[in-house]
Amino acid sequence: MRERWQAAGVLAGVLFMVNVVARLIIRFGFDGDDTTAADRVSLGMFVVIGAILAALTFVWARRRPAAEWGTDIAAAVGVALVVTILVGPLLVGENPFGGGAGTFFAQIWLYFAATGVGVLLGYLLAVALGLDHRSQALKRYAELKAAKPHKSVRR
Repeated sequence: MRERWQAAGVLAGVLFMVNVVARLIIRFGFDGDDTTAADRVSLGMFVVIGAILAALTFVWARRRPAAEWGTDIAAAVGVALVVTILVGPLLVGENPFGGGAGTFFAQIWLYFAATGVGVLLGYLLAVALGLDHRSQALKRYAELKAAKPHKSVRR
């Protein structure tokens, strides 16, 4: 059980570090008035977060049932979201609520959208290729049933 939550904690830490790197690039790499560059870096951050979750979901969907990995990813994304929204701005000297309620809630919705799309793409790719846990279990069951002769033939 410890390894399971440790993996979720590491994932939350990685997602938070992606955000920290993006915030530091925006802070030190561009002028404070250049919102276009900040928007591009933020978009890149959301793409990286989605790609990480897509790859991880693809790998976890092959090994474990959806109920297990879904819980782990949901917990990691929830923790990473809270830390990213509340602690991330403080690391670069900003107020988490400085942009107003609209900006605060927009960050939350964008984060959920990026993570949701990433998880969905990873899982759908695993299902489409027949590599997810359930498809593999059904394949093993079909092979097992096809290999056994009917009861009337067995002795």
